[in-house]
Amino acid sequence: MRNKFILPTIIIAGTALAACSMQPEKNSMLDDAHSGYSVAQSNPDVTTHAAVELQQAGKALDKADEAQKKREDREVVDHLAYLAKQRVAIAEETAKLKVAEVAVEDTNTVRDKVRLDLRTAEADASRQKMATAQETARTNAKDLATANASAELSRQNLAAQTAEADRQAMIAQKNSDQQTVELAAAEARVIAMTTELEDLNAKKTARGLVITLGDVLFDTNRADLRSRGTINIQKLADFFHEYPERKALIEGFTDSTGSSNYNQDLSERRANIVRDTLIHMGVDGDRISTRGYGEENPVASNDTPAGRQLNRRVEIVLSDEAGNITPR
Repeated sequence: MRNKFILPTIIIAGTALAACSMQPEKNSMLDDAHSGYSVAQSNPDVTTHAAVELQQAGKALDKADEAQKKREDREVVDHLAYLAKQRVAIAEETAKLKVAEVAVEDTNTVRDKVRLDLRTAEADASRQKMATAQETARTNAKDLATANASAELSRQNLAAQTAEADRQAMIAQKNSDQQTVELAAAEARVIAMTTELEDLNAKKTARGLVITLGDVLFDTNRADLRSRGTINIQKLADFFHEYPERKALIEGFTDSTGSSNYNQDLSERRANIVRDTLIHMGVDGDRISTRGYGEENPVASNDTPAGRQLNRRVEIVLSDEAGNITPR
């Protein structure tokens, strides 16, 4: 009798465990991308002025979600989530640009209305003063002179008001134009940097953007760069020339083959040769620091050739715009 109850219980428990195992792992970067997208969706400026860019952000986010559902590598999901966040940022910057353009148009409308009102007021005042002057002239020449002086003062005041209105309109126009230029430049900079980082296979990590260079840069047990290894180094140098506010920490790693002392020395020499090459390509040495970790911090098992190859690497950790690098 007891067996009849035990068997269904085991089946239910097994089903629950299987369902839990199928649940995709939580990904904080993907959650951040969703959060940023939701904020952009709730912003009427974005939905009104950057609908196309917001749709592109949604498609990028769908790709990240699909990769998460398919249980692709964490780095792949992080990278797709990062691209989705960049698309959201582009949508928001585009909306700001369009709003600024509308503000410029509104400023022009207000300026034209101020000019028209001042001219109308000037014409009305002139007609009123002239009528008063004519009436006074019939009775008193002195009153006529006084009226003419008053009319002239009014005209001068109106002219001063018109000039001030024009000056304020020019200031508003200049500020709006400057804001438009800055927003457009910011948008272009985000798009350009995203494209260049994609070309370098940069990955978004908890420490920031990290570029990994495999051991194809070096011969076995050597720290000299191969001739083809300088191609990616040149791309990296071009990036530093384009974004002078960025700094980098170059970290060298080895597999577990050989002694710890030898591996430590080899990792330091490989990190330094990458730094020396960047300096030779015109990058300021003060922007680059190095660190060797030897066989520490492996990214794969050292029990297989493929795993050891992944562990033999150089990682370039890029700073934020303020030049800060999160330590390991």
